[in-house]
Parts: sequence; structure tokens; C-alpha cells
Amino acid sequence: MMSLFKVYLLKAVFVKDKKTITVDELSSPKAGSSDVLVKMRACGLCGSDLEKVYGNYGMSSGRLGHEPSGEIVGVGELVSGYSVGDRVFVHHHVPCYSCHYCRHGDYTMCTMFHSSNLEPCGLSEEILVPGWNVSRGGIISLPSNVTFEKAALIEPLACCIRALDKSRIRKGDDIAIFGAGPAGIMLALLAQSIGCGKIFLIDINQFRLDLAEKHFQVECLNINKQPDAEESIKGATGGRGVDISIVATSNPQAMVKTFSLTRRAGKIILFGVPGKGTQLLLDASLVYSNEWSLVPSYAASEIETNEACRLLNNNRIDMDWIITHRFSLNQAEDAIRCAHEAKDSMKVVVTA
Repeated sequence: MMSLFKVYLLKAVFVKDKKTITVDELSSPKAGSSDVLVKMRACGLCGSDLEKVYGNYGMSSGRLGHEPSGEIVGVGELVSGYSVGDRVFVHHHVPCYSCHYCRHGDYTMCTMFHSSNLEPCGLSEEILVPGWNVSRGGIISLPSNVTFEKAALIEPLACCIRALDKSRIRKGDDIAIFGAGPAGIMLALLAQSIGCGKIFLIDINQFRLDLAEKHFQVECLNINKQPDAEESIKGATGGRGVDISIVATSNPQAMVKTFSLTRRAGKIILFGVPGKGTQLLLDASLVYSNEWSLVPSYAASEIETNEACRLLNNNRIDMDWIITHRFSLNQAEDAIRCAHEAKDSMKVVVTA
């Protein structure tokens, strides 16, 4: 049982203004009888974190870090099922499971999903998991063979699982993924495990493309070096284009390009986080006559999160190599810069 009155200082990472990161000391969050306190051991950096620092993030939350794993160090007296010392992954958002959206299975659209969060954030020495989250699947116990670092991949992998579920992908489908960052790699690996046909990975970062080709079978295209990439993809698919295109980048031009290489009645999945105010110029008559479906995929629910944990536990997909850089919490500014510049990095993890 945690003390509800113990107060001490802990370090957490904040965005002060655009491109300014600080590691501040603050008082420990006030814990209630239904809350759980977790010592953060590893937290991955996500594209949405980078958008908050360097871009124009369109969502309301400005907190950094939502891929944390760690060890429970405090449990409120009304909490059951968890103990001090348990190794866990913590999800920052949880739905209510009773509203109109939840009854339709649209858990990530739930008002409480958007308003629920961690205190003070995932990039913190200690994380308070509110009772609301605890009682609604916000904590997942880690199997013994899932390390803290590997557990930091659970949330992004869950988001990728949901995106592919929404695409209704089938074995043998051809797929194009714009963006060879961690999410793009996970999407490609999942597509491969499903038994997709041709998998095209498109980016301008040659390091990331080379890293992907080194670890699994995928056709990588650098559009800066291969201006005929669209024609190559169409040629490789008999002229029709791919069945599914996924935009795993915030670049709006990438989304526009996906339509020209997606077959008639194909699907375009909007996965990357567009900046607030992003405008697209599309010929609606072509969207109509080709029956293209534009399907956004935002975040993940407890369903996909548990599935991601099972995949990592069973080692069904090799993802250890995705983590290329590790930084301490005090080096958070360097970590975020490393992830943003991506000169020689894939997944960057902050440890504490």
C-alpha cells in the first residue's frame, strides 16, 4: 500500500515552447486510494511527441511520453490485482466502455479516452496511474521474457495492429507504406506476418531504408533517388497499383501521392499525425470514380494493446533491432533531437 501523504521531488520532461525541452523537478503527484504509482524504466519516443516539439500538433494534450513501462512502487488500498514490484506497461488513455462511441466499438473516440492520462507524463521518473485508468485496463502485467525496453514498443505496435485491422488487409494483398520510421517498420513487419504479397517501403531516409532491408524482406524506395518510384510500384503490381497504402508520416504530400499508386477501390490509411491546419488538394471526382477509401486510424484500445503484448511475448515478430538509441531521462533533449533528425536512428528509448 502506498503512502497517500508522502511528498518528494521527481524529474519529468516538458515542452516549454517550440523546440525547447527541459527536465524539471516537481513534487510527486498526489496519490489516491485507487491509484497506482509506477517507476518508469523505459519510454519510447513517438512521432506525435516530435510533432508536439517541432510541429503543430493538432490534439489537445501537450504531454510527452506515452509508451512507458516500469515497475510498480506503490498501490492504493482499494486497488486489487497489482502489487509492488510488478513489471508493467502503462497505457495513457482508456475509454469508459459505456458511452455511444464505446458501444459501437469506437473506443478511441470516447470522450474519456481523450481526457484520461498519466501524471505528470510518461517521460517522468515516476508515473501516477489514476484509478480511472487502473480500473479500465490501463495497466498490463509484463511476461517475464518481455523486457522493459521491448515493452516500450507495445503502444506503437498496438496502433499499427489497429490500423491494419481497419484496412481489412488480406493475405496476398500488395501494400505501400510511406514512412520508414518505427511505425512504418512495424506496419511492414505485421504485413509480412499476415502473408501480404509485395510490400513497398517509401522514404527519403536512406539509413532507415537500408536498416529495413537488412532485417527483413521488403522493397525499399528512396523517392529522392528514385523519382519513378510510383511507376515502379504500378509496374510491379501489373499496372493496377497496391491494394492498400498507409501514410506513416506527417508529410501531407505523401498522402496525396498515395492515391496515384493505389488501385481502384483500394484503401488509403492515414496513420501519421498531420499538423494542425494541414490542407490537402484532391480531385474529388477521381476519389469518387475510383472508389478510393480514406481511413484514418488514431491510437489504440486495450484490445490491440493486449494483442501487441502477446505478439512480443511470443516472439512472433523480431523487433528488438528497431531500438537503435538509448538515453537517460537527463538526456531527454538529446534523445528527442536524435529521434527528430533520424540521421542514424530508428526507435529512440529514454530510460530511468
